[in-house]
Amino acid sequence: MDGDSEQTANLIQNVHNDFVSSIEYNDENSLSCTIMIAFIAAFMYYHQPIREFPCGKGFADIVYLPLHNHPNRPVIVVELKWDKSAEAAISQIKERQYLESLREYSGEILLVGIDYDKKTKEHTCVIEEVKKLYHEYIV
Repeated sequence: MDGDSEQTANLIQNVHNDFVSSIEYNDENSLSCTIMIAFIAAFMYYHQPIREFPCGKGFADIVYLPLHNHPNRPVIVVELKWDKSAEAAISQIKERQYLESLREYSGEILLVGIDYDKKTKEHTCVIEEVKKLYHEYIV
């Protein structure tokens, strides 16, 4: 939540190593489950994570929407990549206009791009904060 991309990538890498078998390690579903395990503490503030959330011109891999009694929590949009870059994941969120499907939410939205290198098993992360003012987004 504090925007520390490096720490987030390290935590996700630790969860991925600890909870996913080596047989299924290089699998998109395994990476999605890793994210959900890593964010398990968020369930007190967020609805159940939505996988393949229809957004704009595509589907966001995972979206966390705040519970109605926690309206000050940011919406979290997660896009996963492998063997590309976390920046490419953020670009996809913007290019495919995922935020258009979140018009009813006001306040902060966190764009989270996570990339996984299959060869080195290294994870990288980029987090961008977007503020919504009226009907416009400010990155």
